[in-house]
Amino acid sequence: MTGTVAPRDSSRDGLLKTGAAGVGTGILTPLIQPVIDHINGSPGDLRIAFLAVPFAVLVFVLIQIDSDNPWWAALLGAVVTLIAFVCAVNAAIWIDGQISESEKVVRNILSGLAGGFVGSGIMAVGISLLPAGPRDPLAWLPMLVIGTSAGALLAFDNALNFDLLSTLYPVWQAGVAICLAMALRRTHHA
Repeated sequence: MTGTVAPRDSSRDGLLKTGAAGVGTGILTPLIQPVIDHINGSPGDLRIAFLAVPFAVLVFVLIQIDSDNPWWAALLGAVVTLIAFVCAVNAAIWIDGQISESEKVVRNILSGLAGGFVGSGIMAVGISLLPAGPRDPLAWLPMLVIGTSAGALLAFDNALNFDLLSTLYPVWQAGVAICLAMALRRTHHA
């Protein structure tokens, strides 16, 4: 996977490779769910975190390649990604439960927006605290906007009854990966 993203390649081509890797992890995320569902005895949040492993690996690679962070910081960034994924799913479920009287499409859009916001927000805050993470909030704003907006695709996935397919994960993970790479490169070039 390290050959997927060119080191410190701030060109459009490098960002396209990062986005393609995000699409790949986003396609893989729902496909591994049947395997994870067979893990007996583990708490639900742990199984949710396992779904995020492909994207967490991509985040690890991006932090390792696109910043001056040590390897342990990249590992910490991957753990933050797992936590963000669990929190995003739980936020979407919570919002869904709070507005259950609404029309299903509206409920799914609001749940997706909440999940996208929470997931991208936790990643932005957590990764900004790494030793070489950008401290400028403006560096993380694109990730927050893209992550929140892409979360609305939950309604599309639910309308089409997608199970092992998803539009949400590939779009969200590609967008957040590109924004992460841009934020990390912004720090490196500052």
